[in-house]
Amino acid sequence: MIPAWNWVALGTFTTLVVWQEFRVHSIKREAKKRDELFQIVTENAADMIALVDVKGRRLYNSPAYRRVLGYSAAELGETTAFEQIHPDDRFKVLQAAQEARSTGVGRKLEYRIRHKDGTWRVLESMAGIIRDDKGDVAKLVIVNRDITDRKRAEEQAEHSSFHDGLTGLPNRRLFLDRLQNLFERSQRSPDQRYALLVADLDGFKALNDSLGAAVGDEVMAETGRRLDACLRDEDTVSRVVEEAPGWNPVLSRMGGDEFTMLLEGVTDPSDAMRAANRILAAMTALIVVKGSEVRASVSVGIALSSPAHKHADQLLQDADVAMRRAKALGGARCEMFDEAMHTRAVNRLQLESELRQALEKNEFRVFYQPIMNLETKQIAAFEALLRWQHPDQGLISPYKFIDAAEDVGLLFATGRWLILQACRQLRTWEKENPGSTPVNVSVNISARQFADARFIPDLQAAIRETGIEPARIQLEMTENVAGADPKLTVTLLSYLKHLGIGVVLDDFGSGSCSLTGLRQFPLEALKIDRLLIGEMLADRGTYDTVDLIILLARKLKLKVIAEGIETTKQLESLRALGCDLGQGYLFSQPVEARAAGELLSQPAPQVKTAGTR
Repeated sequence: MIPAWNWVALGTFTTLVVWQEFRVHSIKREAKKRDELFQIVTENAADMIALVDVKGRRLYNSPAYRRVLGYSAAELGETTAFEQIHPDDRFKVLQAAQEARSTGVGRKLEYRIRHKDGTWRVLESMAGIIRDDKGDVAKLVIVNRDITDRKRAEEQAEHSSFHDGLTGLPNRRLFLDRLQNLFERSQRSPDQRYALLVADLDGFKALNDSLGAAVGDEVMAETGRRLDACLRDEDTVSRVVEEAPGWNPVLSRMGGDEFTMLLEGVTDPSDAMRAANRILAAMTALIVVKGSEVRASVSVGIALSSPAHKHADQLLQDADVAMRRAKALGGARCEMFDEAMHTRAVNRLQLESELRQALEKNEFRVFYQPIMNLETKQIAAFEALLRWQHPDQGLISPYKFIDAAEDVGLLFATGRWLILQACRQLRTWEKENPGSTPVNVSVNISARQFADARFIPDLQAAIRETGIEPARIQLEMTENVAGADPKLTVTLLSYLKHLGIGVVLDDFGSGSCSLTGLRQFPLEALKIDRLLIGEMLADRGTYDTVDLIILLARKLKLKVIAEGIETTKQLESLRALGCDLGQGYLFSQPVEARAAGELLSQPAPQVKTAGTR
């Protein structure tokens, strides 16, 4: 017989078991209801809901993913959550996920994700966490909302507030902001100059009144397109003030029939005038509107930045004044605010135009200055020097046109022509003086020539055409050219040495060529700068410098050429120091080929009286 207290205990235990089973069933029913509710919510929600583990693997993706991004559940399951995210946005998404795991609180963020068709959609996302039995974060629930259309609308609204509706160009508001930014930057770096151009359509009000607003709008839009094309030309001297997607800060429409342009990196007034002339040329073509031909032109005013400008709008006022002067002078022209600067710019452009024709009209000449052996007083070589026989101004030194030739891209062409002419003349001298000691010809080369891939092939072609010995040609380059790219210099000089062509380092002592670079360069000679020669007898320090250069050259087994010798005392001092070669007015000024040939036929050219030229 079971005691009464055992019956009570058994009843209590049974009750507990039943209650526990009931509770488990209740929990399961609640969980099932929650799962069903979660499924109903996620499968019908417009937002994309995803469940990912801590490694970013997708555990669940709601059907909205297919509607918004085009991927099926199977396709999404083959990738991690980060693979479709834009590369530029992955870090911030990963950072937000890490913050959610560590803090238990998700933050809202925006990022781009790739649609199945390859386009990008913008999502607004919020992450929540699910912890495991230990309280650690096990999963992330991510709710994504497609806000692409909203972002586009916002961007369009922002674009409209800063851009002109007719031309699509930046408007006055954006232009003034960019002008202020550029002005402030130039205040911090005064050497960085820029130009502001104002272009105004000539007679636009009369055109608008006679042909109607629709035609006027089309003319305005076409003008904007032409101005934009001019500034985007690959050879323009300007560059975009600041890069930003969707707009060109160089060109703006200020309102009415007025456009403004910012050109940064202007080093000379002619740079800005060159751009203005391109604009004037672009506007000469007729504009066809609805079958009718319309002729339009612009007047352009130019103002260059200077320390005198204390406010950004002062530059705009100066350019506007210059534009009004252009209109007053008949329109369809450009004027610069500073009249003296305008004159210099016009002269520079005229020089560039004449230079382009000089090569075609065979106006360049080659003069030759002898390089003497200081010991034997015999001619050892000639330096070939370029001159321009201008039809009106006479003989012009390259110092007056070399920069302009480089700006218009003629420096390489004239340098190639000079080398070919020097090789031909050398061959002529060899034929005319068959029994005489052969002489060399040296030719100066610029940095642009030296770095051009066509330089060595053209040099070899000139040697082949004339049949001269490569050793008879020497190339002269300055320290600045040699030191601009030491690795390239070593490579090219080594190849020239392999061809048998010698290289002379010109103007030595005036640049900053390091001794390490000097030792590495396969050179044949050093040419001492003429300024050092001119001062060596008046200044002991300069004299010692010349002495050290000659000593250094001997240590490096290089010949030494002194240029600018004008007196017998300079000659005697250089001979005493052991200088090998020299050139200067003491021996001869540069002469034409025929006179140079006559010098070769003399047994020893007569040295002029000391101090004469």
